[in-house]
Amino acid sequence: MRRRTFLLGAGQGCLLGAAAGTAYHRQRIVEPTPVVSVPGMREGHQLRDLVRLPPSGTRELAGIVILGSGVAGLTCAWKLAQAGRHDFIVLAGPEPDGNAAGADLASSGAAHADDLRCPTGAHYLPLPSTESQHVRELLADLELLDDPNAERPAFDERALGHAPHERLLREGKWLDGLLPDMSTASRQSTQQQRFFAVVERLREQRGSDGRRVFAIPAHLSSQDPQWRALDRQTFAQWLKAERYDAPALRWYLDYCCRDDYGAGSEQVSAWAGLHYFAARNGHASNAQGDAVLTWPGGLSELTRRMRERITARLGHARWLRPGFAVRIADTATHVDVLCAEGGAAGFPSQITSIRAERVVSAVPLHVLRHLWPGLQSSGYRHDQHGSPHAAWLVSNFLMEGLPTEAPGQPLAWDNVVEYGQGLGYVVSTHQLLRVAPPRHTVLTAYRALDQQSPQAARHWLLQAGPDQLRAHAASDLLAAYGQSLWRHVRRLEITVRGHAMAVPTPGFLDNPGLAALRELEGRVLVAHSDLSGYSIFEEAAWWGVHAATSLL
Repeated sequence: MRRRTFLLGAGQGCLLGAAAGTAYHRQRIVEPTPVVSVPGMREGHQLRDLVRLPPSGTRELAGIVILGSGVAGLTCAWKLAQAGRHDFIVLAGPEPDGNAAGADLASSGAAHADDLRCPTGAHYLPLPSTESQHVRELLADLELLDDPNAERPAFDERALGHAPHERLLREGKWLDGLLPDMSTASRQSTQQQRFFAVVERLREQRGSDGRRVFAIPAHLSSQDPQWRALDRQTFAQWLKAERYDAPALRWYLDYCCRDDYGAGSEQVSAWAGLHYFAARNGHASNAQGDAVLTWPGGLSELTRRMRERITARLGHARWLRPGFAVRIADTATHVDVLCAEGGAAGFPSQITSIRAERVVSAVPLHVLRHLWPGLQSSGYRHDQHGSPHAAWLVSNFLMEGLPTEAPGQPLAWDNVVEYGQGLGYVVSTHQLLRVAPPRHTVLTAYRALDQQSPQAARHWLLQAGPDQLRAHAASDLLAAYGQSLWRHVRRLEITVRGHAMAVPTPGFLDNPGLAALRELEGRVLVAHSDLSGYSIFEEAAWWGVHAATSLL
């Protein structure tokens, strides 16, 4: 059973001889001081606290302005360029690529990094189902699959994840997969078989309107009230009512919710909990159905390819601009966007003004509320309709060699510690492991700060020092390797995402504020995964394409 929300694929490590100094360093326990980045926080707090704007300087005209260069913004631009539109610009925002960003450790100054890339956010894409035709068409245009209309298209072999896929550390031994073998007769295996039998039925279940009950994008799921009623309770409440209480199964299902939504089964809607397992049914002619598309830099490979495709169609790269919006003022005839490029001590003394016919906001709703006074009059009030957003740490450990493994299954792409505080770690050079163990690799560890409320987690992040962040980042790796981990770590980079993803709590399906934004038809359109109530690539891309289609 495939389940991670992020993905890291194959990188190329260099084979360097071990110098005497390095050999000596390996004998010592040295916990590196992490390099910590908090993308967008400074600009977001400046925007939140802004009282008066500097005077506007340069002015220019544009047909369409897209705010944000994450998956939704770039997908919108890709669709416009594909249709022959050339009159748009994209403001990159404080972090290009948004939650799909990646990093090149060599360019960051890390010794021995060479060509190693790693994700600083989302890092994998499951095989898209037939409902996700927008993703299939995108992948075909990026030359990653052959026929977007085929039931089982062929995907680029270089992008498909290789086995071994995943393993679980239980009681000091690595086991294959994340769940026990169901061949044994026990309460655990009986409930496990029963749950996945339900999931198989739900994959094909259709509501009274003929739609699949669970689909991606969620907007195409059945509107049948009988099934949408699942959104009135938590996943934990549903599991209890259905008599699922086996500890290992409950841990696994809770882990899946934390990994996909940033919150456990006690917080996540039952509809969302089941949607994770039942919605995806993508197939390939050259891979199993649980396969994923994987790259060393995570989803930044897809955003890089989108940028290149847009530039090739337009014949220039001027469509992508640095800077971020600080105000949106829409009238009956145009929209004025005030744009800043930021600065170490605050906003610059000059603000660029862009007058456009239409604007697409591909920024999170908690940011848009500070940009656009018209948001509230559109029917969305953030204090009433805003979704909670989970806080995350994405931590990249540059390794020279690997510590001794516990017995059992060998190193896999996805490595999870049962009942661990984190969400496991993935290996950048995974697809090279069958050739030879790489001398240098990157282990990317994920951790959702779900043991407290999102607000409390963000407050803690503002106060936490490097040592505290390192302890949180390394929790699963230390459980797997102990203190010997630090003998191999040459650099640690931690990306803090205080508002990483929307959490689909009960009631999110019928959120009236989100419904109003989905139906906007004015000069300002909204395109962001927040409209779906949870954050995955397919949902962000859906709203980007939807906005572009409205403009066309």
